This record gives sequence, structure tokens and C-alpha cells, in this order.
Amino acid sequence: MNKQLSNFNVTNKESFVAFLHLLSQDFVNNSNDWENKTIDTFLEALGRYASDIQGYYDNTGQKVNAEEPSWQTFADIFKGATMYE
Repeated sequence: MNKQLSNFNVTNKESFVAFLHLLSQDFVNNSNDWENKTIDTFLEALGRYASDIQGYYDNTGQKVNAEEPSWQTFADIFKGATMYE
């Protein structure tokens, strides 16, 4: 995942759409870095990571309550699904 995508700040619907465009471009340019390269494995990982997202926030010391999701939470779930096994 490129640095721009890793650090992209998602604050609203428009920035989430821009994030998804960057994520798509990252797959085109860096698919070898992605764990889940097919739609079925990506969607499976997306579901599992969405279920575990609070653990990510807790483990990284972020004061985020995933029960009150934001546009950034959704972006974090998508980023996580690129590498979640």
C-alpha cells in the first residue's frame, strides 16, 4: 500500500470516494502487496476485518469506538481487508 493511501484522511463521503479511487489504483499498481487479490477473498477479509476493527484500534492505541463508525472507520476496514488473512 502506498504512503499516500496509508495516510489518507477520510472525513466525509467525498473523501471516502476519493479514498476508494486511490485504493483501486493501489491494487492496479501494487497488487503483489495485497493478500486478497480476488473479489471473493477480498470480500471475505472485509467482513472479518469489519468484525475485528475494534481490536485494531485498541492494539494501535487509537481512541476510536468502532460501534460509532465514521467515514474513516470504513476506510480503515477497506485498508485492512487488503492484507487481512
